[in-house]
Amino acid sequence: MWETTAWAAIEESNTRRPNIVIIIADDLGYGDLGCYGASAIPTPNIDQLCRSGLKLNRCYATASTCTPTRYSMLTGEYAFRERVRKTSILDGDSPLAIDPARPTLPSILREAGYHTALVGKWHLGIGDGVKRVDLNQFVGPGPLEIGFDEAFYIPATVDRVPCVFIENHAVAKLDPQDPISISYTKPVGTEPTGRDHPELLKYRGDKQHSDTIINGISRIGYMTGGQAARWTDEDISDVLANRAKQVIAAPREKPFFLLLGAHDPHVPRLPHPRYVGKSGCGRRGDCIVQFDALVGEVVAALKAANILDETLIFITSDNGPVLHDGYDDGALETVGEHRPAGPLRGGKYHVYEGGCRVPGIVHWPGKVALGESEELFALVDLPATLPRLAGVKNLPANLGADALDLSPVLLGEKATAPRQHVILQGVGPGRAIVGPRWKFLPATHQDRRSAAQRNADRQDRRHVDVPVYADALYDLTVDASETNNLAAKNPEVVSSLRQELARGLGEEWAEMSTGGAD
Repeated sequence: MWETTAWAAIEESNTRRPNIVIIIADDLGYGDLGCYGASAIPTPNIDQLCRSGLKLNRCYATASTCTPTRYSMLTGEYAFRERVRKTSILDGDSPLAIDPARPTLPSILREAGYHTALVGKWHLGIGDGVKRVDLNQFVGPGPLEIGFDEAFYIPATVDRVPCVFIENHAVAKLDPQDPISISYTKPVGTEPTGRDHPELLKYRGDKQHSDTIINGISRIGYMTGGQAARWTDEDISDVLANRAKQVIAAPREKPFFLLLGAHDPHVPRLPHPRYVGKSGCGRRGDCIVQFDALVGEVVAALKAANILDETLIFITSDNGPVLHDGYDDGALETVGEHRPAGPLRGGKYHVYEGGCRVPGIVHWPGKVALGESEELFALVDLPATLPRLAGVKNLPANLGADALDLSPVLLGEKATAPRQHVILQGVGPGRAIVGPRWKFLPATHQDRRSAAQRNADRQDRRHVDVPVYADALYDLTVDASETNNLAAKNPEVVSSLRQELARGLGEEWAEMSTGGAD
């Protein structure tokens, strides 16, 4: 239930339901933005939205990697609950992770009369899993089958093949006389690879990132064909900005929902030349400046269409930051004193705060509360929260049960059912549970990082120790950096949170307890 004053404010003033724009960065850290404490990287556009909106200080991605977080954000369900479809980090030819029969954030909004659009990173699979998707024919099922009216998207990550944009159900700009073939298991075609021709590279990649070279960068996986359809990394942000502006400027009577998935600052990091050197932190910092410019272009387009005040903007990230992530791009050497995760411990792949606590900025003039919030908020809550703000009074009964309607938090009202905890998913067996005060990480006794990642983490003093060899309990109200393990001094709290985590994980907990988690 909503507080009466919050609902009345919407009902009385909202003659037109808000347009909704989610802008989700890729691997952006809690400390990467000026409004969250960064000083070496200028982010004026995001900072301005933050000053005139709401800053969520306890916003969580539900996982420390991309695919499971994005799954949760669209379905309202923790990704580990999906026991049939793959929701781990997906390749570019993996099947669709979301069952088209289930309700999603875009399908709920479309049913409510919204035009729904996806622009940018997808990373939730394409195809039905029965037969391999043919990129030269119908490409699907995909975003359109789970609720989007239109989609112009990057299939997976920018370091994976296929390095093309897909528009609705076809590869954009594909020449039928130059068909595409990809593989993640064996070479296809005769194009050079990074391992065999390092002299062709803009910078080197590790073993995993040393397959087919595209635009001077060796990728994960092999690809041949589709020359006219291939992207140029330095232009990706501009391409996405232009497509987003087309969605915003299109004449229509109904409101729109735009999910804009930026590729920055994920590897490979190749910012447009006009952003090179604009930060004090090398290529990664320059990519964050580029992301901020993308946000600025979206805001400018909303202003030009005279709908900024009628639009709810939510800016966030799919997980925490990482410096070295497969390429020798200088991120470790150029980070200087900048702290990508701010005061938090860990980063991408970790269930420490730096891996899952992410920026959360909400802007909706005259509606969203101004200032900062310390309430727990998770991206899994968006499918219940945003439709409510759009006037949807009854959510589907089979919406993911992990989503809470936290619209009062965004409106500055006291929630009648505030979030009590969030379950966090890391790589391998990593799981944790976090509440307003306490954070509990059960012992995993394993370290499943690659050798390269372990070496990189040793070099990066701000991105330390993944494995948890004993139960860990932290009081985040005084120890956000998770440095003082209080498990031994608080056995009752540990026992309570262990039981809560076991209830939340269900089958996952049983597998973890027997060493069966993957």
